[in-house]
Amino acid sequence: MTIKIYNSLTRRKEPFQTIEENQVKMYFCGMTVYDYCHLGHARACLIWDVVRNYLEWSGYQVTYIQNFTDIDDKILKRANQEGTSMEDVSERFIEAYFVDMERLAIRPADAYPRATHSLDGIKRLVAELEQKGFAYPADGDVYYSVRKFPEYGKLSGRKLEDLQAGASGRVENTEATKKQDPFDFALWKAAKEGEPSWESPWGNGRPGWHIECSAMVRERLGETIDIHMGGSDLTFPHHENEIAQSEAATGKQLANYWMHNGMVKVDGEKMSKSLGNFTTIRELLDRPVDPMAVRLFILQAQYRKPVDFTKKAIEAATNGWETLQEGLLFGQKFGQQLGFSDSPVTSESIKQKFQDAVDDDFNFAGGLAVIFEIAKELRKEGNVIVHQGKTATDAKELEMQWHTLVELANVLGFSAKLDEAIDSNNDNLSNKAIENLIEQRREAKKAKNWAECDRIREELKAQGITLIDTKEGTTWHR
Repeated sequence: MTIKIYNSLTRRKEPFQTIEENQVKMYFCGMTVYDYCHLGHARACLIWDVVRNYLEWSGYQVTYIQNFTDIDDKILKRANQEGTSMEDVSERFIEAYFVDMERLAIRPADAYPRATHSLDGIKRLVAELEQKGFAYPADGDVYYSVRKFPEYGKLSGRKLEDLQAGASGRVENTEATKKQDPFDFALWKAAKEGEPSWESPWGNGRPGWHIECSAMVRERLGETIDIHMGGSDLTFPHHENEIAQSEAATGKQLANYWMHNGMVKVDGEKMSKSLGNFTTIRELLDRPVDPMAVRLFILQAQYRKPVDFTKKAIEAATNGWETLQEGLLFGQKFGQQLGFSDSPVTSESIKQKFQDAVDDDFNFAGGLAVIFEIAKELRKEGNVIVHQGKTATDAKELEMQWHTLVELANVLGFSAKLDEAIDSNNDNLSNKAIENLIEQRREAKKAKNWAECDRIREELKAQGITLIDTKEGTTWHR
């Protein structure tokens, strides 16, 4: 089955065909770095990371670029409020971004171009647009002439007569008097007192928001790329303007596939600081919520649709992660006892079922359903082994199921280690801590200190841990 992608540009699912055989060039419109990343950022970054994982698992070589917007009015506003510089604000929140992504187990992109590092390419692109008649200077500013690009609106489906000028929220009142048309947007902004600026053919100034991404895409990936990604809130005007700029300059299509993820709501409301429901990634993980539960919550939803973040939804995702975690730990707990080898053998039929599901526009929820079937079966077999000391199921079959689960879960970014596994319902008592207590009890038995043996058993029992003594040794379950 061929991967099919819902293309925002054509508004339909299309078979995925790459420009170069088995090579994928992907660009994700990343963060404007003026604050900590929030749940909406977590969803976008995680989804596109898993899309990259899945394409690689499917046999493609992927070049994945994610930018940082480090020149912007919002960054300048924060710098002014704090009495610092735009650079200080950007550096602080870029560093925070990488900390948050690591906690969410999101792999780094292949490169993170910044607007401040791409100024030569930005100025070159503005000059090309001016030479071709798509841009005009005005008192140190340079504007894009929207009506010169006949296909404007093809991504968003909007018509100029239906649009409201200044939809990005980055337009200042003073610009209106300089524009030839209210829908034109800034490619270069003249320097203002007290703001950082750079030399250019039009005078000192700084780039507009939209031109930054057009320049970074071309500089890092070329004139036409396979997939351009971002949040649905960027469809208009940002991505629409990117298309207008890039395609006017090159005469070529900017991206063959446009993908947009849905927004995050909190308890049914749009997330905003004014409503008091603005939640950053670090606030969420510090509650604490397991990062793998957050990943499960995000991947259970269709990536193009809005998702509602609620306490109940996170609790359900946490319970789901505990099931998946038990399946992933099966081989680590029982592999030696069952004689598992170091040479993984996987089930091609299960992998095909997983692929059939996810190939349909990255249906990660369908893929999760496949791996949960395996996890539940392995959890059941683990309980049998704990209670009976053995299982009637063929060990080779269990080994194949486990290796298949580990491989497919890894595609979606899930992993578990026995010494790191924590049951959030048991006062954060880790598997390693449980094993340590069992070892203490074993030593107490050797010393015939029966009171200590009983004390440890009762301590574990109070936290939901049952010990089972067999002639092979002591096993346990939650």
